[in-house]
Formats: sequence, structure tokens, C-alpha cells
Amino acid sequence: MTQADRKKRSTRMSKMVTPPAVTRMKAVLQKEMVREFLAEFLSTFVMMVFGLGAIAHMVLGDKMGSYLGVNLGFGFGVTMGVHMAGNISGAHMNAALTFTNCALGRMSWKKFPVYVLGQFLGSFLAAATIYCLFYTAIIDYSGGRLTVTGPTATANIFATYLPDHMTLWRGFLDEVLVTGMLQLCLLAITDKGNNPALQGTQALVIGILVVIIGASMGMNSGYAINPSRDLPPRFFTSLLAGAHRSSGYCLVQPTPRQGLWWVPVVAHPWVPT
Repeated sequence: MTQADRKKRSTRMSKMVTPPAVTRMKAVLQKEMVREFLAEFLSTFVMMVFGLGAIAHMVLGDKMGSYLGVNLGFGFGVTMGVHMAGNISGAHMNAALTFTNCALGRMSWKKFPVYVLGQFLGSFLAAATIYCLFYTAIIDYSGGRLTVTGPTATANIFATYLPDHMTLWRGFLDEVLVTGMLQLCLLAITDKGNNPALQGTQALVIGILVVIIGASMGMNSGYAINPSRDLPPRFFTSLLAGAHRSSGYCLVQPTPRQGLWWVPVVAHPWVPT
């Protein structure tokens, strides 16, 4: 038997032993919508694990973390996300960016819920992952009571909250400006008719952009600039509050600053091409 015959026979045997369920699964995974959903899910998960993990180090780790570390965590988390999904879904990792692309006619509206669902699930799972990973440190730091405000607050590991010097409307305007800068610079980085980033460097340049935004404009509102970054972790902490209320845990204490949850959802401007 020749080598070619053995190869054909091996191929036929592998097809014969492949279960129908596996065959159907492969067919499903080859569909464009499914691949884009998984790409947004995985890229957002990676970005958020790095970003939230950096915040956990800053809040819980005393000298082991810093605000610069948070900027680098989110910035290079975005870079890794773009490398993982850039050629599949575009690696939006941001519902505001997906909305803008649909509004500008760059992608179909039917993909909008697919992208956003993938982003939200990835972000939610990342918040749960960081909570489990740093659980003992969170409990030790907070004394077993998880709060939004106070000297041992830990809710800011997961979502953004306004500092005392900011009002809700100032936070809204801050997010409008910062998100506008993000989308304006993204358009410049990818504008082939002007002076785009060199081929193969887009992921790194976008990551550096996020670092610069955080380092220069992140103090006032935490630069959420992304509903997919901020809203799912808030849902996660709300579930924690419900699950642990009998133990005194509460991540949703009544506070005027909690109105900020809607800001990353509605504050993103449309940046025209």
C-alpha cells in the first residue's frame, strides 16, 4: 500500500469515527456570526482580566500596584484582545464602538446584538474570574464587608465610581469628551487615506492610545469609555450583594454616585468619518 493510499484510508477512518455531534459543532463554529461572537467574547474577557487584575493590585496590594499599572493593564489588555480577534470581528471589545460602526454603515445592525452579547458575557466572566482569583485578598482587605465607599471599598475593582469632587453631570461630560477622543484617535489610526499605523502595529498603537487616555484624562471618572467594560461587572457585583446580604456583604450601597452606571452607556458621541 502506497503512502497516498494509507493517507486516504486514514482520512476515511477519521470521518467514520467522528461523532455526529462533533460534526455539527464544527459546522456551527464555522459560521461567521458564531466566530464573531466568540471573538468578541474572548477578546473582551482577556482585556478585562488584565485590566481588572491591575486594579485589584492597586486597591489590595499596597505597594504592588499603581495607577500607571492600571493604565498599562487595560492598554496592553486591549493590545492582546486585538491580536486575538482583530481579523475575525475587528476586536471591538466596546459596545459604543460597535454602535458607532453600525451607525456609520460599516457593519450590519443585525450583528450589533451578537457583538454586544459576546462583549458583555466576556466582561461578566472576567469580573467573576478576578473576584475568585483575589477573593481572599478582598475579604482580608475589606474585613469581610464589601462596600462601594469608605476606606476599605472594593467595588471600584470592578466598576467605575465618581470621586467626591465630581458631580454626576460633570462625570457625564467627562465621559463624552474622553470617549470622543478614543473614537477620534481610533479613526485616525485606521484611516488608510491619511497616515494610519503601520501594518501589523495597529494593536500596539491602540493599546498605547488607551494608556495615554488613562494617564492624561482618567482621574475624573475612571475613563470607563465603554459600556462593555463597566456595565457587566456592575451586574456581577449586584449579584454578589444579593447572594451575600445575610452576611453583611453589599456592593450596591445607596449613594448618589451610583447614577454613574448609565453614563458609559449613553455618553459616547458619534464621531463622523
